[in-house]
Amino acid sequence: MAKTPDYTKAFQDLFANFPVDTSSFQEAVKSQSALGEKLSKVALEAAERSTDISARWAKDSIARVGELAASKQEPSEYAKAVTDFASAAAELAAEHMAAFAEVAKKVQMDTVDLMLSSGKEFAADAQKVAEKATKDAQAAVKKATTAAAAK
Repeated sequence: MAKTPDYTKAFQDLFANFPVDTSSFQEAVKSQSALGEKLSKVALEAAERSTDISARWAKDSIARVGELAASKQEPSEYAKAVTDFASAAAELAAEHMAAFAEVAKKVQMDTVDLMLSSGKEFAADAQKVAEKATKDAQAAVKKATTAAAAK
C-alpha cells in the first residue's frame, strides 16, 4: 500500500522562512475603524442638523396653517389668507432648502477632507509596509540561500 507523504513539516518550514507580520493588518483595521468613526460622526451631525431644519420647517408651516384656518368676516379675506399662505410657504421652502443645501455642502467638504487625510495616511502606511516586507523577504532569501548552500 502506498503511504501518503506528510507535507506538514515542509509547509511549517516554508512558513517559518517567510514570516508574515500581522501588525500591518492590525494597523489597517485600526485606521479603517478610525475613518469609519469620523465618517459616522459627520453623518450623524448632518442628520441632526437636517432633523432640526425639518422640525423648524414643520413648526413654521403649522403656524401658517393656523393663520389660514382662522375664521374670517369677509369671503375675500379667505382668498387673501390662501394667497398669503402660498407665498409664505414658497418663502419657507426656499429658506429651508437653502439650509439643507448648506448641510449637504458641509458634509461633502468634511468627507473630502477625511478622504484626503486618510489617503495620505494610507500611502505612508503602505510605503512602510512595503519597505518592511522587502527587508523581510531579502532576509528570508538570504537565510534560505545560506541553508541551501550549507547542505
